Amino acid sequence: MSETDAAQLTADLIRCPSVTPTEGGALVLLENLLSDAGFECTRVDRGEVSNLFARWGTKGHDRTFGFNGHTDVVPVGDEAAWSADPFGAEVRDGIMFGRGATDMKSGVAAFAAAAVDFVTNTPPDGAIVLTITGDEEGDAIDGTTALLDYLDSEGEKMSVCLVGEPTCPNEMGEMMKIGRRGSLTAYFKFSGKQGHSAYPHRANNPLPAMARLMDVMSSHTLDEGTEHFDASTLAVVTMDTGNPATNVIPAECKATLNIRYNDTHSGASLTAWMQGLVDAVAADTGITIDMDVKISGESFITPPGPLSELVAAAVYAETGRTPELSTSGGTSDARFVQHHCPVVEFGLVGKTMHQVDENVPVAQIHQLKGIYTRILRDYFA
Repeated sequence: MSETDAAQLTADLIRCPSVTPTEGGALVLLENLLSDAGFECTRVDRGEVSNLFARWGTKGHDRTFGFNGHTDVVPVGDEAAWSADPFGAEVRDGIMFGRGATDMKSGVAAFAAAAVDFVTNTPPDGAIVLTITGDEEGDAIDGTTALLDYLDSEGEKMSVCLVGEPTCPNEMGEMMKIGRRGSLTAYFKFSGKQGHSAYPHRANNPLPAMARLMDVMSSHTLDEGTEHFDASTLAVVTMDTGNPATNVIPAECKATLNIRYNDTHSGASLTAWMQGLVDAVAADTGITIDMDVKISGESFITPPGPLSELVAAAVYAETGRTPELSTSGGTSDARFVQHHCPVVEFGLVGKTMHQVDENVPVAQIHQLKGIYTRILRDYFA
């Protein structure tokens, strides 16, 4: 039986310089591989973003297993700080270096290789769908959302979906994600009246209002956590005045905060809570406070059940570890997929993602392909 080398495919993908939103040849490479294996492939490009939809089997089949992932990567940063070419896929002592080695060209390579070999060697009674985007590390507006819009418009479907993001903190197999916290960022502009610092009564200083509001918000306990989620967090990430003069009270200052929230809250409920505090501080200080909120995604969870049990059993069989069911970490494209079908995430150890000298042990790539292959076998058994 033929075997697709997931490690070689990872290396080939790393050598595609697909920094968001540049396609870099990665999706072309995958489309050729999948087409040769009998997958029906469609480019679902939108705006500046390249996306790939691939299906093997009958359209709209009730047993359609889906994989989701991305081939875009973050910028390399200071290239001089790398010990290897960021797009060279150099292997040293069994470890492959390169941007995207962990996040997540190895995951895409593993599930693409598993899917190709599975349909070639043991064609299932059902369908396999791969949705691969080039916009996960960017604004995520024209990536997986475009692919899901395509599925809906064309009568395509995924019965369940596995996102191949790196999910394990330290050891292969120790964690899978059954949900994610919501995330919102709030931007504040405080407008007062400029004046001389020796005559503060002739000005209206926006800085105390900014400090008060940020202190009230960051000192508040949002919740104590829920059954499947840790406590929500609020972090003030910047407070800026841009004022170089010590004898001038500025007319304006700005602040930004980020909230990662569990299923106790929604973006709307948190926005309403913040607006109430804004109104109170504005009324008390006479400062005009404008707030703009960007919600990156609401919290969600796929309750423990058949899908998480399927993945956990495969992980245990291949690694000897039973993965913790977690909702920790940042956002992922699973936040979009969850509107279409049940979704979980499982992938490699993510310790070096986005770092200089991002790397992955080659053995882990092969192990991940083995896990994905077992998941497919057990799902279609």
